[in-house]
Amino acid sequence: MSDDHKTKMQEQQAAQRKKVAELQDPEKGLVLVHTGNGKGKSSSAFGVIIRALGWKQKVGVVQFIKGTWKTGERQFFDRLGEVTWHTMGEGFTWDTQDRDRDIAAAEAAFAKGREMMESGDFDLIVMDEINIAMRYDYLSVGDVIAGLEARDKRTGVILTGRDAKPALCEYADLVTEMTEVKHPFQAGIKAQRGVDF
Repeated sequence: MSDDHKTKMQEQQAAQRKKVAELQDPEKGLVLVHTGNGKGKSSSAFGVIIRALGWKQKVGVVQFIKGTWKTGERQFFDRLGEVTWHTMGEGFTWDTQDRDRDIAAAEAAFAKGREMMESGDFDLIVMDEINIAMRYDYLSVGDVIAGLEARDKRTGVILTGRDAKPALCEYADLVTEMTEVKHPFQAGIKAQRGVDF
């Protein structure tokens, strides 16, 4: 049994190495979309930030929705001092209740994100909750894709938030959809510091 297993693993290893050898480096930053109704879209992006920082890459974040909401990730990255961070939104759309203000905030956030993407100064930009801004038509998907097209070759971008537009998903290099199976909110449990924010 052990010899059979070893032979199978050697065959798998050879096949995997062959696949990897055939892959090419696109020599440009990739576009990743984290979407879906499950928790973890922003958290996953922040994990990628940690990975990028581990490689001494330059990282920026533009938050579109969270506004003045105090979050653990922002406090951590502020203490670390290695991430350029802009919280541009004014809070959840049901907090402002002013569509014109929400549009203006989304446009200002995207202008900042676009400036950062085009600068050539960043390896990675996270546009946190930008998909929400597109869902409510505060930003057009065409304008966002045009901004991604205009980014510096070195810069990868992660766009998070529910309901990513199909055109954005088609454009992206990687799309991950988080699926909610169970959430404590549905059981009447409020958001927990350190887990949810």
